[in-house]
Amino acid sequence: MSTPTGDQGLSLSAIASALRAAGCVFAEAEAEVLAAAAPTTDALRAMLEQRAAGLPLEHVVGWAEFCGLRIAVDPGVFVPRRRSELLVRQAAQSCWPGGIVIDLACGCGAIGAAIASLVTAAELHACDIDQAAVRCARRNLRPLGGRVYAGDLYQPLPRRLRGKAAVIAGNVPYVPTEQVRLMPAEARTHEPLVALDGGPDGLDVLRQAAAGAGDWLAPGGHLLIEVSAGQAAEASAAFADAGLAAAVAADEDLGATVIIGRQPASVRRR
Repeated sequence: MSTPTGDQGLSLSAIASALRAAGCVFAEAEAEVLAAAAPTTDALRAMLEQRAAGLPLEHVVGWAEFCGLRIAVDPGVFVPRRRSELLVRQAAQSCWPGGIVIDLACGCGAIGAAIASLVTAAELHACDIDQAAVRCARRNLRPLGGRVYAGDLYQPLPRRLRGKAAVIAGNVPYVPTEQVRLMPAEARTHEPLVALDGGPDGLDVLRQAAAGAGDWLAPGGHLLIEVSAGQAAEASAAFADAGLAAAVAADEDLGATVIIGRQPASVRRR
């Protein structure tokens, strides 16, 4: 909406000041997002109060910008981070036209949607253990022809996909349990713990994903998972233990690290 200049309480500068006082680092940019998203002055006041109280901006406005796309993000669902753009780029480069793409632990489906926007005629599948995330992902991925399943990692995927995936991409939880309490309050309070807590060293879910990937990847297919820089060596070892040739991609500007595992061209199926 266009903020009325006569209402100084709702000017962009006043909104930014209120957000800054609440601890929002990017107050000016957030003020513009709120002002553009609010359909009425009353709605803008309510949205400003929600954001100042600590609700993530994406939950307040109902969407996140990710890889040039507007992705719906429902309350209580993990908010896609900009650093995951590296995961998307690497996954798109690893895929082939018409390839099957699996967005593992998909959250709102942002990673799958972004990969599909870059890969010609990709067949998109996604899954998550959290029901709220599944509902949100379906809203984002159904218009793209994507299918979303509820369940733990590979468990809910159709058996027909076994041995056929060109790419499995996942931003699985990788925060060590003891470090979750050190995360920003808006993440700890408003995002599901199952999307954050990766176990004692943060790599429990990654190890499970790597161990099961061989049954789902096509020969020459790739598993890509986001981690922290300090986890790269152990995560690469987990990929190698699962029979995947591991490599590490990093982007200092994004503060992002991705482990890339390649399925051998010749695979003996169990």
